[in-house]
Amino acid sequence: MNSILNQNPLESEAIYIFREVVTQFENPVLLFSGGKDSITLVRLAEKAFYPSKIPFPLLHIDTGHNFPETIEFRDKLVEEMGLQLIVRNVQDDIDKGKSIEETGKYSSRNSLQTNTLLEAIEEFKFDACIGGARRDEEKARAKERIFSVRNDFGEWDEKNQRPEVFDMLNGRIEIGQNVRVFPISNWTELDVWKYIDQEKIEIPSIYFSHEREIFERDGLIWTASEHVFKDDSEEIETRNVRFRTVGDVTCTAAVESHARTIEEIVHEITNSPISERGARIDDKRSEAAMETRKQQGYF
Repeated sequence: MNSILNQNPLESEAIYIFREVVTQFENPVLLFSGGKDSITLVRLAEKAFYPSKIPFPLLHIDTGHNFPETIEFRDKLVEEMGLQLIVRNVQDDIDKGKSIEETGKYSSRNSLQTNTLLEAIEEFKFDACIGGARRDEEKARAKERIFSVRNDFGEWDEKNQRPEVFDMLNGRIEIGQNVRVFPISNWTELDVWKYIDQEKIEIPSIYFSHEREIFERDGLIWTASEHVFKDDSEEIETRNVRFRTVGDVTCTAAVESHARTIEEIVHEITNSPISERGARIDDKRSEAAMETRKQQGYF
């Protein structure tokens, strides 16, 4: 591990936030997807509590429609670092009739994660859920505080948030409430990639250019997967692509790319006219898609 003294301001802020979480809350958890942002959170948590182990578990809400590369990486990381991983499955809620599977051309399990997440929070009595959302990603996320309070039903009220001045973080909550915590709120996509490069952090191969079977729809590159609806007019072809953001297979579009190293990815992002969330299919459902999901208890 790099020396703890070799810090940048963003890293220092994130480490401070992690330590405040452990100081102010009794039962925190880190929401882990296997994507670059949650992997970065693991490294920051490792630094924050070194030489002790990370003092809270990881929680993955598994849609069952994940990229195989992401799940393989998740299990490898957890095993190598000796971390506690809790997995709760959307499929279980579908089987129990608690969630209803979407159908049709744009069907996805992405929004179904909300109920599974809220039930996991209740099951384990988590009072702080640490996530990798960043304010540069999407306008609803730009409204979030670092300590973002959720009510008894897991709902977020964007008009009723606590001020955070002079880095003062108020974690005081009532019974039933919990807090979502965002240690890398002030980072950009480019900041994350530069940090991954600086720290030599291993990431899933899906982020680098590779050949993949895809098809085009609505100007986006969709993965040809058994979980993704495709009609007969949509032709499958093989292209060199990579993923800037990694979520459910059904809501994550690829981008054409030949970037096979982190240095090449940084160069590509720097010169790209398209935002990172421009490749998230689920954000295109409506103008306020993300905000609506967050109000209901989404990540």
